[in-house]
Amino acid sequence: MSRADVTVNVVRGPVVESRHRGIIAVVDGEGREVARLGDTETVTYLRSAAKPFQTIPVIADGAADQFHLNSEELAVITGSHSGQAIHTAAVEGILRKLGLTESALKCGGHPPFDPASAARLDGPAGPLHNNCSGKHAGMLALALRLRSDPTGYDEPDHPVQRRVMDVLASFARLDPADLAIGIDGCGVPNFAIPVRSMARAYAGLMAPDRVGVAHGLQTAARMVTRSMIGYPEMVAGTHGRFDTDLMLATGHRLVAKVGAEGVHAVGVFPSTRFPAGLGIVVKIEDGDDRRVRGMVVLEALRQLELIDEGRLAALKQYDRRALHNHRGDLVGEICPAFQLKVPPTDEEP
Repeated sequence: MSRADVTVNVVRGPVVESRHRGIIAVVDGEGREVARLGDTETVTYLRSAAKPFQTIPVIADGAADQFHLNSEELAVITGSHSGQAIHTAAVEGILRKLGLTESALKCGGHPPFDPASAARLDGPAGPLHNNCSGKHAGMLALALRLRSDPTGYDEPDHPVQRRVMDVLASFARLDPADLAIGIDGCGVPNFAIPVRSMARAYAGLMAPDRVGVAHGLQTAARMVTRSMIGYPEMVAGTHGRFDTDLMLATGHRLVAKVGAEGVHAVGVFPSTRFPAGLGIVVKIEDGDDRRVRGMVVLEALRQLELIDEGRLAALKQYDRRALHNHRGDLVGEICPAFQLKVPPTDEEP
């Protein structure tokens, strides 16, 4: 990865013991880079931050209407859920509407992210518990709508995956041929594009009329964001999940979507200050998923004046924090160490 900058210092006593480096892109719906850190042309995978764009064709191509998928179900399709009962029940409900069972899901199984739900398991975790099971159910719905073989929905050349690629490329303002393809943790294709293009796609998600995509995609994008803010607990979980907590704390002003290997994306709705909306994407170079990723997102929002200290107080578990040893002694801190850079005002999109 090229030219990532320090985002967080881990300080013990008088010495910086460890550093996390990363890249941050902030782009509006017109494609203007509002702020940045590091080399935003670095190419990496969206991972689960791609899910809104994997949900859009489920709506735009008519599968959501055909199978009567409601907003709560669209949220779990878009989410990386915690494997709680509300999530597995929602995915089972989608599959029933499709006339399918859990065996149709090709995401594999892993224990629920929610510790209490994992502890209650009686036997091995199944595909329903996979945080991506909603996405897979949505892809099955799209396969049936497209009258294509649902058993191969996970293959890169399947019509479902080709459609997803076209949608993402449209919002990112890229040629589909420019998307590098790898296989995600759940077995379906995932896409690598520049971090700046990821942010532009998220800005387009929030202000789809500014991107130049088809009217049907604009409508679908609005339905995706409404479902996310309407049911944030279905996007992640009822407790201990940054995406849910951030959306609740900011009161319908933004959507948040985590991705593996240190990726996190935020879409900010249009406002007087940012009439074309904003897309904010963070990539932590070392792939950190827990220690500092949320902290970097919050610090970026703080510097952009998109969140105030009162709302940050509700998110303090994810923010800068003290470092204690095993006796409870205060020995240091983990804190942001970056300042977003603002490009020249005459920069072209």
